Amino acid sequence: MKVIRLFGMGLLLVCLFMAKEAGTEELTLRDAPSKVCFTPGGDCAKTIIGEIDGAKREVLMQAYSFTSAPIRKALAVARRRGVLVEVILDKATQQDQNYRTADLLKRDDVAVFIDDGHIHAHNKVIIIDKEITVTGSFNFTYAADEDNAENILVIRSPALAAIYGSNWTLHKQHSKSY
Repeated sequence: MKVIRLFGMGLLLVCLFMAKEAGTEELTLRDAPSKVCFTPGGDCAKTIIGEIDGAKREVLMQAYSFTSAPIRKALAVARRRGVLVEVILDKATQQDQNYRTADLLKRDDVAVFIDDGHIHAHNKVIIIDKEITVTGSFNFTYAADEDNAENILVIRSPALAAIYGSNWTLHKQHSKSY
């Protein structure tokens, strides 16, 4: 488990996450510009789309439940402007959905993978340009933005993005190309 301490404006925030599928690391982040968004009412999808729109080289995403058309469209637009976009989706939620996000992403030339190594791939993470990490409880759905009590945390830190990127790569290795 990874312990991260974020310092800024007198606020100490401790976040726990897996740096690898097994193991722990510790990282202290100072001066890591961050945003926090809560739903309902925070329009977190708009914040996520803004981050994707700013991507210049790469967007790596892991999603448990993903049915948000606006976020999917932002990924497609990023791909069309030459950004590498790769998405790992949860196997169970994709099999259960009549709305097949994987099909729509694939149609938009986004590389899609299905995490086949876990009963549920419950991660909700976006890593942008190896320097921005978007994470939290927010499922990439309309309900997450409008109805549920969920949150995102956007952290600008290459060190943190590298750790999340490493974990993303581990999941990609046991995922199947869609």
